[in-house]
Amino acid sequence: MCGIVGGIAERSVTPILLEGLRRLEYRGYDSSGIALLDPDNAIQRVRALGKIKQLEHKIEQETTDFSGHIGIAHTRWATHGVPSENNAHPHICNNKVAVVHNGIIENYQSLKQQQTAAGYRFTSETDTEVIAHAIHQQLESTDDLLTAVTQALSEFEGAYALGVIAVNEPETLVAARKGSPLVIGVGFGEHFIASDVSALLPVTHNFIFLEEGDVAKLTRQSIEIYDIDGQRVERPIKQSSLSITSVELGEHRHYMHKEIFEQPKAVSDTLEGRITHDKVLVSSFGPQAEDIFSSIEQIHIIACGTSYHAGLVAKYWTEDIIGMPCQVEVASEFRYRNPVIQDNTLFVTISQSGETADTLAALQKIKLLRHSRENGNLAQVENIPTLTICNVPESSLTRESDLSYLTHAGPEIGVASTKAFTTQLVALALLITAIGKVKQSIDENREKAIVKGLQQLPKLIANALSHEEEIEGVAQQFADKHHALFLGRGTMYPIAMEGALKLKEISYIHAEAYPAGELKHGPLALIDEHMPVVAIAPLDDLLEKLKSNLHEVKARGGQMIVFEDEQSDISSEEGFTVIKATTNVGRITAPITFNILLQLLSYHVALIKGTDVDQPRNLAKSVTVE
Repeated sequence: MCGIVGGIAERSVTPILLEGLRRLEYRGYDSSGIALLDPDNAIQRVRALGKIKQLEHKIEQETTDFSGHIGIAHTRWATHGVPSENNAHPHICNNKVAVVHNGIIENYQSLKQQQTAAGYRFTSETDTEVIAHAIHQQLESTDDLLTAVTQALSEFEGAYALGVIAVNEPETLVAARKGSPLVIGVGFGEHFIASDVSALLPVTHNFIFLEEGDVAKLTRQSIEIYDIDGQRVERPIKQSSLSITSVELGEHRHYMHKEIFEQPKAVSDTLEGRITHDKVLVSSFGPQAEDIFSSIEQIHIIACGTSYHAGLVAKYWTEDIIGMPCQVEVASEFRYRNPVIQDNTLFVTISQSGETADTLAALQKIKLLRHSRENGNLAQVENIPTLTICNVPESSLTRESDLSYLTHAGPEIGVASTKAFTTQLVALALLITAIGKVKQSIDENREKAIVKGLQQLPKLIANALSHEEEIEGVAQQFADKHHALFLGRGTMYPIAMEGALKLKEISYIHAEAYPAGELKHGPLALIDEHMPVVAIAPLDDLLEKLKSNLHEVKARGGQMIVFEDEQSDISSEEGFTVIKATTNVGRITAPITFNILLQLLSYHVALIKGTDVDQPRNLAKSVTVE
């Protein structure tokens, strides 16, 4: 969601903070701001609506030099309060304390009432302002900023990542996290904080990942970290392998386009070191993986958005290939119901960022249920291991799961997920194969066939990408359209869901996905010449049934766009636009390959519609609050 950058250095931090904000733009935001302590130890603040360039423009217009050796900055994605300059961060209390905040303070209304009664004045509609007032209130009884922040934190319910500066301690930057990610960038005579490492790559590659409940005090020369119990702790310094150029656009017009074309490499990187001699390395899921996989009897996948669609594809694979029951559930639903948990269930969480709030909360709920069940007369559940599939090392999901499997997609900047989804599918295919291998539900020949198929994926994806010009022509059919249907059968149904989601996200066209066999149960009423229908036609056992569904659409004047296997024998004719885009795909490689074509379609429709491809309205890259 929101993005935080902060720093303390010998040099001016203004350009560092601005560059950090630019690198966090992909998270989604509606306003931004910076607060600094100037040479006279007074707080100076500039805030602006819109893009970072608007903030830069306002800073350039400042009559005095806007610079300082310590400061905090923020990109806001509105939760409490409309997008406005008054609601933009940083928030200041009595010109003494400045705060930036990512997360939600759930009890802010009651705190606001108490603080108003105590004489504090509110200038925004946000929940964040109560944080600034609470810290200021604590500073009335202590001169130590770290102590004041720690005491104030005990008043808050909800989630937060914080950066705090105060005039009474001009050489100290305090950071804290609970439920929202925050990292410390370690430099020489300077230290920084940010919501993720990409913001700080120009100044450091050494990072400390704060744990849940940590509070940190940063000066130019030192870093002190205290855990949730107030005990001084040492957190390891990790070196990031990301490069500055890995998050640059290069020759591409948008990050989404760049990331679509990075998928052959992303797949190769995700497979590297996980397969050898036509075999899946079970140990790549962790040293306990073989024992855990041998003990499980079913799988329960929990995820949100695009990751949820990856889980739905995996459900088909799991039951078809290894004959194991598999449930898939939206994390925001799972966390608020009383699920019947069966023993010997492997819970798999999927998230690009590893910080998705609902998915993380679902994992924490599972861990609470691990050793006891108090729901009716249900028996105690003992064996419910957890595994996460994630793209970010040191993320909260990775740290809290028993097993983890890192996709090697690299940084994904575009809000609409592309290469993260593809590598999640690759990871799930490897997971299912590894479980089947341990459970002896697949033999060596089946394992070899799956591995060879996965090894062919980079080439298959590259071939799909070669059809971009043809897909660009098809996208013209959506220029004046406001609705669309996506159809698929089997594993192609969740791929149709993903295609519809992408079109919604970046072109603002209302799109829905249906199993093709459901047409007669309602969606057929929507079909007319104004409703484009996108269908996916792989060469499989359901092809003939899908053809019947397509003719039902054509008979009602529908405009069909069919992505098919070269051998599927569907021909272009009036009302039918057929793209023969791939061949020689199997039950695992087919959904991955066909999805590439839908990504290109949504991208080029968005270009025609003139939308903001990388930062679509109202959306954020990492949903770190409910």
